[in-house]
Amino acid sequence: MTKRCTTCGRETSKYVTFKCPVCGETIVRCETCRAKGNEWVCPSCGFVGP
Repeated sequence: MTKRCTTCGRETSKYVTFKCPVCGETIVRCETCRAKGNEWVCPSCGFVGP
């Protein structure tokens, strides 16, 4: 199963999911973006996470 990374937009099979701390939207982070510490932006509320 693949998902699209919220940060970079790439499809990946190595990912983690978690809920946005503000609105509860599901955030998908690929292995690369997690390792680099790239910021993510919630598509629903605009919250920016580390």
